[in-house]
Amino acid sequence: MAPKVLISDKMSSRSEEILQDAGIDVEVKTGLAPDELKEVIPDFNGLVVRSASKVTADIIKSATNLKVIGRAGIGVDNIDTDIATDRGIVVMNTPGGNSIAAAEHTLSLMMALARHIPQACKSMKSSKWEKSKFAGVELYQKTLGIVGLGNIGRIVADRAIGLKMKVVAYDPLVTQEKAAEMGVEPVSFDELLARSDFITLHVPKTDDTIGLINKKTIAKMKNGVRLINASRGVVIVEEDLAEALASGKVAGAAIDVFIKEPPGDSPLIGLDNLICTPHLGASTSEAQERVAITVANQIADYLLRGTITNAVNVPSVSGEILQVLKPYIRLAECIGSLQGQLIESSIKSVEIVYSGRVTEYDTTPLTLSMLRALLAPAQEDVNYVNARRVAEERGIGVQETTRRQSEDFASYIQLNTKTTRAPHSIGGALFGHEEPRIVMLDDVYLDAIPQGRVLVMRNYDQPGVLGEICTLLGTYNININRLQLGMPQKGGDTAISFINIDSKAPEKVLEEVRQIENVLLAKQVNFDA
Repeated sequence: MAPKVLISDKMSSRSEEILQDAGIDVEVKTGLAPDELKEVIPDFNGLVVRSASKVTADIIKSATNLKVIGRAGIGVDNIDTDIATDRGIVVMNTPGGNSIAAAEHTLSLMMALARHIPQACKSMKSSKWEKSKFAGVELYQKTLGIVGLGNIGRIVADRAIGLKMKVVAYDPLVTQEKAAEMGVEPVSFDELLARSDFITLHVPKTDDTIGLINKKTIAKMKNGVRLINASRGVVIVEEDLAEALASGKVAGAAIDVFIKEPPGDSPLIGLDNLICTPHLGASTSEAQERVAITVANQIADYLLRGTITNAVNVPSVSGEILQVLKPYIRLAECIGSLQGQLIESSIKSVEIVYSGRVTEYDTTPLTLSMLRALLAPAQEDVNYVNARRVAEERGIGVQETTRRQSEDFASYIQLNTKTTRAPHSIGGALFGHEEPRIVMLDDVYLDAIPQGRVLVMRNYDQPGVLGEICTLLGTYNININRLQLGMPQKGGDTAISFINIDSKAPEKVLEEVRQIENVLLAKQVNFDA
């Protein structure tokens, strides 16, 4: 019996044609309400979506025959990947398919912003001739600050250099050598804010990027800066940007993405110095056909041949081996995620060391899982298939080492990271063959459960520090549900603690924690991101 696939969002007809030519039964039902999708989904083995369909936990739990979900695009925010993973459903995306479209839209917004093109057009259509009102600025020799040098950011940089702009960029996971190859000057985030005439954002949605552009960071920008966002709406605190646009601190902004879409009563929409588009970054006929073709081929390959391509939630291995490796994969992901969220300088190289029983298996899926988690905070389209290539593109050397024996654990995995500032090491092990633990962070040994939201603290080993931290969290009604300590080795003078909290700690709370005497590091990590 032929597999059945549902296409629930509007996309190029090439997707339907490719699936049908492969011998798959296809139904196209767009515009389904959540209850309608829930009702029909049990009949299908595959589901193809863009961004309109919300594939929630409730819908996935009703999908008794579903094997694969394909997203014709990069972001999978509209798919509950955790529940899909729990139920053994592969979630695939199409990285790179719309990178050119998104980059070109960014450049279009920047040019329109510089020359007031939408406002001038509107004025003329109102039978006005306001030539002096819409005098603009040139891009030539202006400094463009790019936040995030993933696929899209790199294309924007290349095109901007062609326009003779000076390009600076902030991306802690791109080496200085790789940035130099692109003709880009790597800088800190604060330096980018201070130097840039134009700032464009190309970052994924993470705890660190939500609200990245806010009252505090806007204050560090040049007066009269111009801002472009075609990445994720949540990156900007809309009220703070609206205030800066109204005051003239930010001369203009061009926004393609909003916190809520459609944006409704967003404070930005009514401002004359804001230009906006309805999430058009990937909306070119070429890009839409490209991702439709790609996702259809991926779905067909998986349903007919079991080949997994561009999966965001599972490495490309057989189901039998995957079950054996699943605990190790989770451990590798936790180690990579922790390092990716803690890192504050460019990574030059990584070494992954496998010791003990884990070396009896092919560790390639573990390496890819760790690299994906390590790079995910900086690049949205990284997955198990392209993780090694993304590392290479960023100038990060990757080395794997295996040791048959492990001194302290049946299986042990360690990630050694060299950065432009200092080397770092994170070690992990499985307890009871299933439960991942972080057992070493740099020079401190500990027993920490990598789960949920965690404040990772490093401080001089002095009395009262931890008590002061916990008291401060209590004053902000941040509940602590677990506290795990790592004491210094003989001769060491610093301790590390993992403080599991029930809710996200605001940045102002972290700033207060960092002001406590003897605190060296206070970083918030989300292992469920």
